[in-house]
Amino acid sequence: MTERLIFSTQEREETLLLYNRIKEAIGSSLVEGDEENVRLHLRRYMEQPETRRDVFGLNPILTSLQTAQIVVEEIGLRRDAVLAILLHPSVEAGFTTIDDVQQTFGESVARILHGLQRIQELYKKNPVIESENFRNLLLSFAEDMRVILIMIADRVSLMRQIRDAQNDDARRRVSEEAAYLYAPLAHKLGLYQLKSELEDLSLKYLEHDAYYHIKEKLNATKKSRDAYIANFIAPIKQKLESAGLKFHMKGRTKSIHSIWQKMKKQHCPFEGVYDLFAIRIIIDCPEEKEKMQCWQAYSIVTDMYQPNPKRLRDWLSVPKSNGYESLHITVLGPEQKWVEVQIRTERMDEVAERGVAAHWRYKGVKAESGMDDWLSGIRSMLENSTGLEAMDQFRMDLYEDEVFVFTPRGDLLKFPKGATVLDFAYYIHSKIGNQCVGARINNKVVTIRHILQSGDQVEVMTQTNQRPKQEWLNIVKTSRAKSKIRLALKETQQTEGMMAKEALERKFRNRKIEVEEPVMMRMMKRLGFKETSDFYRQIATGQMDVNYVADKYLEEKQRETVVTGDNQARSASEFQFDADQQAALTAQGVSSSDVLVIDQNLKGIDFQLSKCCQPIYGDPVFGFVTAGGGIKIHRTDCPNAPELRKRFGYRIVRAKWSGKGSSMYSITLRVVGNDDIGIVNNLTSIISKDERLILRSINIDSHDGLFSGNLVVMLDDTSRMEALIKKLRTVKGVKQVSRI
Repeated sequence: MTERLIFSTQEREETLLLYNRIKEAIGSSLVEGDEENVRLHLRRYMEQPETRRDVFGLNPILTSLQTAQIVVEEIGLRRDAVLAILLHPSVEAGFTTIDDVQQTFGESVARILHGLQRIQELYKKNPVIESENFRNLLLSFAEDMRVILIMIADRVSLMRQIRDAQNDDARRRVSEEAAYLYAPLAHKLGLYQLKSELEDLSLKYLEHDAYYHIKEKLNATKKSRDAYIANFIAPIKQKLESAGLKFHMKGRTKSIHSIWQKMKKQHCPFEGVYDLFAIRIIIDCPEEKEKMQCWQAYSIVTDMYQPNPKRLRDWLSVPKSNGYESLHITVLGPEQKWVEVQIRTERMDEVAERGVAAHWRYKGVKAESGMDDWLSGIRSMLENSTGLEAMDQFRMDLYEDEVFVFTPRGDLLKFPKGATVLDFAYYIHSKIGNQCVGARINNKVVTIRHILQSGDQVEVMTQTNQRPKQEWLNIVKTSRAKSKIRLALKETQQTEGMMAKEALERKFRNRKIEVEEPVMMRMMKRLGFKETSDFYRQIATGQMDVNYVADKYLEEKQRETVVTGDNQARSASEFQFDADQQAALTAQGVSSSDVLVIDQNLKGIDFQLSKCCQPIYGDPVFGFVTAGGGIKIHRTDCPNAPELRKRFGYRIVRAKWSGKGSSMYSITLRVVGNDDIGIVNNLTSIISKDERLILRSINIDSHDGLFSGNLVVMLDDTSRMEALIKKLRTVKGVKQVSRI
């Protein structure tokens, strides 16, 4: 059973004091009946038995009034924002509705409450608040900028109250949010004082020892620091006055958080942070004399104190892209201490302070597209009381080309407007995208075509039998998803091609047909295919029957006419070839004494030498894992090598020869020359004279006084092959000898 909210004496007094103070500040903006309706509402809210203190033990009524005070006195909002703050706790608890608020207090108050409610819904999705994306989503989700301002004020109020809170975990959580989320938002809006307070308080709760160490150091040095500043500016002031300049000067000490950041960045103690404070000289002059008087002041300062030329920042001659104008110089003051001096005019200072050139920009943080002008306009509305009415009609149109969506665990992702569930799936992982069948968004099942909206929490649904389709390219919006779909489609086609090739090889084995790659490639070309992938794709899709392919293969093979010793070529009548010798040689192969090292250090693996390129001992080679699991060895300059690497790169393994070559290998030499009498005998005699060379077959063709032929020779390695080619080229009438 919950206890009814009871005010302490101190809380009652503070509540009454704050209520009257706020009423006096915004009295002119209230309409008839507002005060009575708010009093009635607060009384009813207090009487609800469910009304209770928060996790820190704070009174919700008093907390609302403290937030309202910040909104009024430090930000400058009036009626609508204050009423929304006071009504929000009961709307959140369900004691009243936004529709009731709209009827009683008007549409503007209801709109602010609706924005606050939407933000609460975002928090329920457990977002990762440290991301820039969440800050952007918060801005675009709030609808009305006053929602963001109220949230900043509420967090400042909360951070001020939780100093003595017992719930350390809750205090750490809100402090981290203050540092990562609310301080940067305050900075973007030019609320520098609130931003510094949030940063300092978060440091106080998160880094207790560091905070108090710096605070004690600042307190201990305050007197001497103030005296130093006075001593530093006194002669400058005198010189500026003597020069006839109209100006005022102010000094500022860095915040505790800024000092701590600099200590961490520079890896130095407190004493090592030399620019604990800066002096600002603000000149009052006509716009046409601004540059002249600023440089005049610069000259006076640098004449008195030694400047550091490396620290000069001239944003006067060439202003920053955001309009910021100023001269920054660091000089060596009394006691050999470095002091930063900023020189600008009243106009320049106003521009900088209004947020057009907000400090966060010239510190190096890049703005979102269109952010600067928009924030500048908002800041102007806040500072101009006549502009508050424009806020009622305000609708955020930032990020109109972007949407921000949540993952199930709270990560926030950014997509272009129009992106779909399929874009989201491929952003997570290629496998998730390939198997995506839809998604569950805000507990509602949608298709892969569903267009994402900002604030959606997306949970992708997959099925293992799902495969990418060509039409998916028209569904996705992002180039990342398109490229992944194209890659998946290509891999699918390659897989289908491999399966088609395996089916074709199986058919060939059943018909006792031995596959020879050169014959297969010629057959594909004769059938009109430029790419082997297109050939196998037609088999995979059933456009071409494997039996038809087998018949065409046999036709292509029969086109070859092999001329041996019995089929003599013209002018080679004296040549004879021993068929018995050929039969004996055909049975020879690679002996086990030769070792082929496959894939770095694997030996003893069964392999076959490819017939398409006939590698021999000493050739640069590589291994190709066939569909049956065996390994075929190809020369690196094999005519089929580029296609194998392109389509089946994952099946390529490294290979190299090892040991000593002692086996006999078959090579084919192409010989072209003049068809002179006895030239064939001269060629064969060279081979027969070498005991380590064995002629296996000759295929000769003669036409118009020229002959061309293939010599199949057995030898043991590449060095002997190169020597043979060199000898054959010396034969009179031989024009060309090359290895096939």
